[in-house]
Amino acid sequence: MTTPAAGATTSSTDGTQAAVVLGWGPVINGDEFNYVGAPDPTKWKVYSSPGQNGNGIRTAKAWYVNGSVAQVTGDSSGNTGGMSAIFDRNIAPYQRIEARMRTNQRDPQYHPVLILWPDSNTGCSEIDYAEGTSNTSQMHFWLHYPTCGLRNSATVTIDTTQWHNYAVEWSPSGIRGWIDGVQWFNDTSVAAQSMTAPMHETVQLDWFPAGYTSPPQLSWMQIDWIRQYAPPAQ
Repeated sequence: MTTPAAGATTSSTDGTQAAVVLGWGPVINGDEFNYVGAPDPTKWKVYSSPGQNGNGIRTAKAWYVNGSVAQVTGDSSGNTGGMSAIFDRNIAPYQRIEARMRTNQRDPQYHPVLILWPDSNTGCSEIDYAEGTSNTSQMHFWLHYPTCGLRNSATVTIDTTQWHNYAVEWSPSGIRGWIDGVQWFNDTSVAAQSMTAPMHETVQLDWFPAGYTSPPQLSWMQIDWIRQYAPPAQ
């Protein structure tokens, strides 16, 4: 994949993007993963901690950037990874972000997720704009409102082994999601409009072993790029 020139929003290999279809303008931040080694520490905080609900370990060793994509791998022992963006912290609320992602024929115990998570690491607000579950043929959008226990969602059948572009717009009027430039989630409710605490991008491959008696098969999630655009006007 190629790195966009200054102000560019697309290239011939990037697929259909909501940012282009909707005219979001130039990329203002993000990561093209056009380097080799660990995720750029000026852009990402890589997790070193227990996994989702205490399952397995999130380790920096699970990540590798090969000059084109960032890959996080989950192994048969529950060693996996996640990371949170630094580049979009402590900004005014509201975001426009798009990410190009795919998985292998993953084990249903490993769930890929692209999330906007509160900077404060507290509260119930959460925008899971692409989340896989044990049904490996589906992708979900989960919007968790500030009022704990309330949420809205959407589900689509999709081949996640192919590259797809997942976009989210969090604006004063609500929250919307797109896959490959096609809108699949829209919530303009009062509850959605009440979300105003700053949030940042996270990328995780989470292990959910509950109900399974065998260890998971090797699974991975690749990110080609993540691009942040100027947020909607307040």
